[in-house]
Amino acid sequence: MSRWVKLFTVTLLVVLFFACQKSDTVPSAGSEVKNTTSVNAETPAKPSPAPQAKITLSPKVDNAQLVDIGTVNRNIVQDIRYATENNFTKRKLYPVARCLLRGEVALKLSQVQEDLEKQGLGLKVYDCYRPLSVQKLMWKIPAARPYVANPARGSKHNRGAAVDITLVDSNGKELEMPTEFDNFTPRAHRKYRGASAEAKRNRSLLEEAMKKGGFIPLSKEWWHFDAVGWQKYEILDVPLQSIP
Repeated sequence: MSRWVKLFTVTLLVVLFFACQKSDTVPSAGSEVKNTTSVNAETPAKPSPAPQAKITLSPKVDNAQLVDIGTVNRNIVQDIRYATENNFTKRKLYPVARCLLRGEVALKLSQVQEDLEKQGLGLKVYDCYRPLSVQKLMWKIPAARPYVANPARGSKHNRGAAVDITLVDSNGKELEMPTEFDNFTPRAHRKYRGASAEAKRNRSLLEEAMKKGGFIPLSKEWWHFDAVGWQKYEILDVPLQSIP
C-alpha cells in the first residue's frame, strides 16, 4: 500500500471516529429527551412564598372605662345635683358637674335616650359615677342611711354602673313624678299609689324605657337604676376632675 493510501485511510478513520462521538450526544428526531426550556414553560417553578403581612388590629374600646355621657349623647340633659347645694346634704359634694359612666353603661343610656326621642321625650341625669369618698360623706347623715348604700360595701354609683334620672319633654322640662329627687320617704317607692295619675304614668314610662335598655329599677327610689352586669365593675374612688 502506498504512503498516500495509508494517509487517506488514517484520515478517514479519524473522521469516522469523531462522527460517531457527535451522534452519541445529539438526540435523533425520535428521541424522548425533553427540552429543558419547554419543561419550564409548562410547569413553572413555584415562587418563594412572600412574607406574610403583619396585621395590626385597632385597639378595642374598653367598655369598663369611665366616659362622660356628653361625649356619647349630647341630648341627655344634665343636672348634677351633688355639684350644687340643691341636694339632701345641702352641700356641694362634687367640684365639677359631670356624669361619668362605664363605657357600655353610657351606650345603653344613649340608646334609651334615642328610643324616648321617638316619643318626643328625653332623659335628665341627676347623678352617675360617685367616688367612694363622697359615699362616706353621705353615710354620715343618719336620715339618709336607709337609702344611701353603706360605703363599707360600696354602691353601684361607686362602680360607675348606676344612674339617677328622670324624664323631660322635648323642651327639657321635667315631667311630673311622685316626688322630687332624693325624697327619702315612702312616696318615692315604686309601689307608692298615692301619687297623681300623671305622675304614676310617667314613673311607669321611665321604668319601662330603662328596663328595655338594660337597667334594673331600685324599689325605694323611682329615679335610681342599676345597669345589668354592675357586679363586674370594681368600686372606685377617683375624683371626677381627675378623669379625662
